[in-house]
Amino acid sequence: MSSPLGQQLRADAAWVLFQILEKGVSSKQALAQRLEHYQGRDRAWLQEMVFGCLRTLPTLQFWLRGLLDKPLKGRKKILEHLILIGLYQIAYSRVSEHAAVSETVGAADLLKGTTLKALINAILRTFIREDVANTAPESLAAQAGMPNWIFKAINNHYAEHAQLVIDESNQKAPLWLRVNPAHISPEGMQTQLQAMGIDTELKNTHPDAVQCLKSGDVTQFPGYDKGWFAVQDGAAQLAAQLLDVQPGHRVLDCCAAPGGKTAHILASQPELEECVAIDNDPSRLVRVEENLARLGHEATLICAAAEDVEGWYGGEPFDRILLDAPCSATGVIRRHPDIRWLRQASDIAPLVAIQAELLMQMWQILQPGGKLLYATCSILPEENSQQIQTFIAQHPEAVVLPIPTSLSELTTVNDEFGLQVLPGDADMDGFYYTLLQKPESL
Repeated sequence: MSSPLGQQLRADAAWVLFQILEKGVSSKQALAQRLEHYQGRDRAWLQEMVFGCLRTLPTLQFWLRGLLDKPLKGRKKILEHLILIGLYQIAYSRVSEHAAVSETVGAADLLKGTTLKALINAILRTFIREDVANTAPESLAAQAGMPNWIFKAINNHYAEHAQLVIDESNQKAPLWLRVNPAHISPEGMQTQLQAMGIDTELKNTHPDAVQCLKSGDVTQFPGYDKGWFAVQDGAAQLAAQLLDVQPGHRVLDCCAAPGGKTAHILASQPELEECVAIDNDPSRLVRVEENLARLGHEATLICAAAEDVEGWYGGEPFDRILLDAPCSATGVIRRHPDIRWLRQASDIAPLVAIQAELLMQMWQILQPGGKLLYATCSILPEENSQQIQTFIAQHPEAVVLPIPTSLSELTTVNDEFGLQVLPGDADMDGFYYTLLQKPESL
């Protein structure tokens, strides 16, 4: 007999999947509306069902097309997503076949699909009986769980490492913490977590990092409310290290939300003259404010389009600028698997244009002798090395500073202009960095 909680979890998972795939809502936004109703294992289960379906979507859809005579439409469309949740449970999860079928069928009532319960039951039982899970789509992109354009881009740009990039992009992202040195050391945080039974590792290349070898609810970790740490991937933690801020500097974090790098900059150098964080999304800027407050930091927050310099810039140039540019986010697909289905190939050219405009504008407000760190969470050369190559051609005075050897050795590929981290390199997300310096005099 199915349980009300089990049915509700599956109905909510189908609702979230529907919001992402049919309405283009991000997984973060959609999950936030359902996760608040759950705690502990139930929260983790709901998220894993959604993320698991997103990682294996082409195969799930291939199976569904062979089991469903014709697509469901209108208000019934959400029931297709419920079936996908059921197929994923049977093929990929530890849920028993009996529970996967009964709980999923029962969830149809909560989605106004009572009249389709018999159909859902028949589809799931046929899937089990005919061992459909042992069939696979012919498309290599579908087998990889990727849209064609991303699959082709990975193979074109990283032929030698393509399978590794794909495999790593389909893994669960590891949990990295960045400790707040004003409150605790990495060693101290490690001791606290190990007392909870959470194994951790410290990293020589990441002086503020603690990598957890098992995930958990970080709000229940010691010191969360006291600002002892922030969740921040190892690749993102390299930004403050590369920026090399010094006492008395004025620093700009451009496109700052949700504020992780802003907080790291402030933690790494508490004697700044000023740290300005700018973002054009008011709700995301609230997140920056909340994150800084929890960690005990203060910054000057500006809600504006960074490229509209005349509208917000006061005229005093910055010693350091972090330009964490809007990008395809193809380097963080394992952390946000919805990206592969929400992002389109046609998005790249407009993003490249925005990045170029931001680079040009930020270069103008950089102090002579100052440093600008260009960053993306992309693995596409158009947004990274090619973007920098174009910028240097237009600004031959710009000096590309070398990446420390200790960091460049963490990566799989060499980059002419900076640091291209691929997903999985040293357990990090995919990221790109180039550090540019403006000459003291031109």
